[in-house]
Amino acid sequence: MSVRPESLKRFLVTAKQATYAATGGGAAVAPLLPDSKQLEFAEGDLLYRDIYVGTNRFVGLETVYLAGRAIWAMSYAGGLSADVPTTDVGTVYAFLRQALRALPSEQPLRGPPLFEQGTMRYTCQRIGSISGFSGIEAVSAGDSSLYQLHFAGGLIT
Repeated sequence: MSVRPESLKRFLVTAKQATYAATGGGAAVAPLLPDSKQLEFAEGDLLYRDIYVGTNRFVGLETVYLAGRAIWAMSYAGGLSADVPTTDVGTVYAFLRQALRALPSEQPLRGPPLFEQGTMRYTCQRIGSISGFSGIEAVSAGDSSLYQLHFAGGLIT
């Protein structure tokens, strides 16, 4: 059993926009791992699961299952810069969720290559395709780096 790349891309767009990018936790379920957060979205035989630990600095894994078998995954690690004031944490993550909701349908890995609002700027550089990729995303305001995340993954065979 397999899923076509275009169907996987469509599913990823829907799943990502319905989980963390939507509200930061609206699709939360009881986590499988202690001290973790878990978000899920299901459609037909496909299940998207995002499990991560941490808040300001974090590590996580997104996995897509087809009929209970893992077919695609992406690991990620990163978070806020050490000098981001506590009072700005919510603002940075709210902006990040906006950028993630604008993910490109042709490469629904993270957000778009560039997203700007006011003084805040989101960038995402990636290499590869949905089958195998790596990349880095960042949020800045003016000359200040606020957030950075590295990600990698692809199809599981």
